[in-house]
Amino acid sequence: MKSTIAWDGARSFTGTTEDGFSVKIGTAHGDTAKPGPSAMELVLMGAGTCSTYDVVSILEKGRQNVTDVTVALDADRAENPPKVFTRIHMHFTVTGRGVKEDLVARAIDLSVEKYCSATAMLEKTAEVTHSFTVVEAP
Repeated sequence: MKSTIAWDGARSFTGTTEDGFSVKIGTAHGDTAKPGPSAMELVLMGAGTCSTYDVVSILEKGRQNVTDVTVALDADRAENPPKVFTRIHMHFTVTGRGVKEDLVARAIDLSVEKYCSATAMLEKTAEVTHSFTVVEAP
């Protein structure tokens, strides 16, 4: 896996993957607008994406009729540099028809505790917790 980060001036950067996908990254500086998510916002979103991918995959393999999965992330960071994450809570909302709550709980546990490499790294400094809601699709 490779990527490049190019400085665009002020506190704005463009990250590009080896496949050619790019994202604006940065923070507001002076009177410039924030160009995109900050690096730490991307780290948090990466953890959420990694775990949501796992949950969807596990539930599909379990033949659950899932129509949507979202995760809301809430995190705290240390006050002093390097300002690592100290707490991350992930709340999953799984929507589908006849989705079994015990299988959702198992899928989330497997993701957070076994499969998601992003949460595995973040657990070195942060308490990672999770909860979920199952919503019956119309």
